[in-house]
Amino acid sequence: MNAPTITPEMVTRPQKLEQAVQAMLRQPIVAVDTESNSLYAYQEQVCLIQFSIPRHDYLIDPLALRDVSPLEQIFANPKIEKIFHAAEYDLMTLRRDFGFEFRNLFDTMIAARILGRTRVGLGTLLEDEFDIHLEKKFQRANWGKRPLPPAMRQYASHDTHFLIRLRNLFAGELKSTGRWPIAAEDFARLEQNISPPPEPNGANVWRINGVRDLAPRQIAILQELAKYREEKAKFSNRPVFKVIGDRTLVAIAEEAPDSLDALSRLPGMSTNQVRKHGHALLQAVSAGKQKPPLRRPRSSQKDFREISLTEALRNWRKETARKMNVESDVILPRVILEEIGSSLPRSRAHLEKLMEQVPWRYDQYGEQIYQLILNEDL
Repeated sequence: MNAPTITPEMVTRPQKLEQAVQAMLRQPIVAVDTESNSLYAYQEQVCLIQFSIPRHDYLIDPLALRDVSPLEQIFANPKIEKIFHAAEYDLMTLRRDFGFEFRNLFDTMIAARILGRTRVGLGTLLEDEFDIHLEKKFQRANWGKRPLPPAMRQYASHDTHFLIRLRNLFAGELKSTGRWPIAAEDFARLEQNISPPPEPNGANVWRINGVRDLAPRQIAILQELAKYREEKAKFSNRPVFKVIGDRTLVAIAEEAPDSLDALSRLPGMSTNQVRKHGHALLQAVSAGKQKPPLRRPRSSQKDFREISLTEALRNWRKETARKMNVESDVILPRVILEEIGSSLPRSRAHLEKLMEQVPWRYDQYGEQIYQLILNEDL
């Protein structure tokens, strides 16, 4: 069935924000999501923060409110569980834009993976579990536009309206299957490992799709082209891909055109693009030709023991995950597996330290991992 019509409360004034916060402070569980404008700005920002509690949905508008710091009372409150779906990026952007701290999280996507679900998008889960079908047409919408049309408001609220129900279903399953301790560790790790989202950096030539196909001299040209694109993106407050796409930039670096006519024959260089950027791009090509060839920096080399242990850990993890019918990183997160592999621990105490963020997994699997390490004869 289609999702029901929702009429969320749009919160654009401090008094309304305070009322919403007070209502949520009386709840043990609140559902949260955010919408940003990453497809429409050089530096994205959080444009909407959605909350749902039983019988009420809020859309907090940080573009209209000068100060959303009262929400810290919700996010940092250990007595209120905050439910997200795929929380990592929401947490990153909320901390970046507003400095929020977070306590007591529940991530329905993480829960679904621990329970062995293979389709873990929110829309898919709601269809599979409740036969609720969400509208998807606003997934790439510009959430920085104002006023928000009613259809976009409803779309935004649907992302939180059903999360409490989904959380309750998954929490019950996690406890009945004995997998709650895994989820609890991963929810705690969300709080502990919030890193800043990547900054816009279109001038970093090594992040451009297709750079690996170029020769070092062509990469030097690509670097100059990328610098120009970055400057234009900043000036116009547009994502770099909306100035000139990676495919076009790589084609220019590869062909190194020396005229507007040659430039116009390359993919993506429409008449309008040539008019706006043609002369500057040719200048960048000329500057790149004068630069020394640019080679990818070499990464530090792992020794044979690190490679061998890491591979053995991956094989063990894969087999253990197969028995539980889950993805392998549910058994041991990739970052911890790689840290064990590169650290070559020689004692149980050292291994326990490396696994301090996943103490239940250490209790459950630590001895197996330690015996694996001994068997590798490090």
